[in-house]
Amino acid sequence: MATRRDFLQKTLMFSPLVVWPNSLVTFFQNDLPNVLILGDSISIGYTPFVQEYLKGRANVFRPMLENGKPENCAGTTKGVENIDRWLGDKKWDIIHFNFGLHDIKHVDPVTGENSQNPKHPQQANRKQYKKNLEIIVEKLKATGAKLIFATTTPYPETVEGPLRKPGMPQKYNRAAVKIMNKNGILINNLHAFMVPRMADLQLPNNVHFTEDGSREMAKKVVERINEVFEEINNS
Repeated sequence: MATRRDFLQKTLMFSPLVVWPNSLVTFFQNDLPNVLILGDSISIGYTPFVQEYLKGRANVFRPMLENGKPENCAGTTKGVENIDRWLGDKKWDIIHFNFGLHDIKHVDPVTGENSQNPKHPQQANRKQYKKNLEIIVEKLKATGAKLIFATTTPYPETVEGPLRKPGMPQKYNRAAVKIMNKNGILINNLHAFMVPRMADLQLPNNVHFTEDGSREMAKKVVERINEVFEEINNS
């Protein structure tokens, strides 16, 4: 059975369609709208399928590292620090974004490393999360792109890796949705979409999903993007 790392390497690391926004790539078509996907490893998983489904209809990008691997946008703290770099100088038509799963996790207050100690703080508590997210939203709105926010996906009560307490996605999602509603931003409720599918599509004791899970989320992402395309075409 392929591991999550094997899956990501096969679908992303060597995909010629996944490009850094400012790169000169022959697959880019000037006459198509530009879509930017920002998010953590969950979005890394569904990005190639979004590209597959929108091939010939949109240029789909996500931040990439200099070594050619997809960049994990992680939490809102990293988002505030890097959002200008991720946006670059390209004209974006649609930006689909998410932050939350990394904000929720606990980290060592001294080293900043992932922690399973419940006494250690979260990477960004809800107050800081909201503050960071509002800064990011303002940056995104300034691009003039149509924005879609994806809610943080669910995970089992017991997960491997850093501590993520049960119930946190719901609490962070409520805070995020309030900000999105205030700013007129479309919601892609991936949390509600994946909750009834966790047993079949999520890796055991893990925040990540199987290849089929990533593909199913991609369909939901494309569905929301198509709604925006329709809105743009009818305006």
